[in-house]
Amino acid sequence: MEVVLVDRQNFHLFQPLAYQVATGALSPAEITAPLRAVLKRQQNARVVLAEVAGFDLEERTVLLERLPNGEAARTLPYDTLVVAGGSRYSYFGNDAWQADAPELKSLEGALDIRNRILRAFEAAELEEDPDRRRAWLTFVVVGAGPTGVEMAGQIAELGRDTVAKDFRSVDTRASRVLLVEAADRVLTAFPHSLSHKAERALERLGVDVLLGHTVVDVDEGAVSVRTPAGAVERVEARTAVWAAGVRASELAAALARGAGIEVDRAGRVPVGPDLTLPGHPEVLALGDMVAVHAADGAPVPLPGLAPVAIQEGRYAARLIRERLRGRSTAPFRYVDKGNLATIGRSKAVADIKGLHVAGFPAWALWLGVHLFYLIGFQNRLLVLLRWTISFLTHGRGARLIVPSAAAAAAPEQAAGEVRTTASVR
Repeated sequence: MEVVLVDRQNFHLFQPLAYQVATGALSPAEITAPLRAVLKRQQNARVVLAEVAGFDLEERTVLLERLPNGEAARTLPYDTLVVAGGSRYSYFGNDAWQADAPELKSLEGALDIRNRILRAFEAAELEEDPDRRRAWLTFVVVGAGPTGVEMAGQIAELGRDTVAKDFRSVDTRASRVLLVEAADRVLTAFPHSLSHKAERALERLGVDVLLGHTVVDVDEGAVSVRTPAGAVERVEARTAVWAAGVRASELAAALARGAGIEVDRAGRVPVGPDLTLPGHPEVLALGDMVAVHAADGAPVPLPGLAPVAIQEGRYAARLIRERLRGRSTAPFRYVDKGNLATIGRSKAVADIKGLHVAGFPAWALWLGVHLFYLIGFQNRLLVLLRWTISFLTHGRGARLIVPSAAAAAAPEQAAGEVRTTASVR
């Protein structure tokens, strides 16, 4: 048996810790692992660096584009296909907002957000106008799920603690962090008691929690929100982070087109109880991009969490192995091991099979679980060391502003234009 792993990136990203890269707590290499290194001992597995552009389910081929050798396209045949394209946040039909309120779903997004947060403090240091300085020190996080809560708490700690003594002209402790949520509580997947404790922990960090508020516009200098009373308020803020809604990967729609079926409102492709595509038992899809249905067609509600995707991945591998042995496999069944969310230093909430834990014990449990699932012994050791130093010193050693290639090229291009003009003159 040969296994081919196709990905447009050459590394695995441990997404639950991406927000710590976005706030300077961890470096990118500490939460990523090269795919070839992960699979180097699995001799029957190979990695192909490419982007999946489509599927031909009748011919059983995958169309690949953007290959590193310059090829325009290539087809990859398969006997069994497993698609795990994941998801992105939904801007609810307002994708133009992404330019001013980036999402935290990729390493590039985490680095972009880190640059924006750190540049905001730098800009506030130089700004003399009080109103403009206040806007630079105002941060808006949209969505109060685990990612939004974690981001809001980390930004608050960054301004009020980590960098408070690093600047001379601006008091970063005056930073304002707003967490905007359309629902009536934060962490809606958690019990009400834990949601309340998380909200109180955020407020103690200085986060303004705006419940029942919806975002109606985002631009470079402000976020407009509608209050529960219906009024629209414009919040002057130069930094916004989007962590609301879920939209399935475009690969879900590509699979649906190939199979002649429809995706749901969230863009998810329907799959059967064994995670196979209707009419195509050789195609399995899993993770946030699928909507699982029981044998009678009834939808099976599953949370959009990493443990679900992990269990589905293990199930898919077991199903393929049992098929090769001529055996059948029972339908997929998700085992809920609980929910965890961290708010800040020594602050977290945990719901473990009905056991509700908050504060330091939940925070320690959160640390242990994430270290366990992080890929690579070296990464686990480095992250543990980084967390220990950060806990003892209140520091964040990865507070680097690293411009993207496009941003870095812009000044050089402008400088080149100036030199060219000068040479003509």
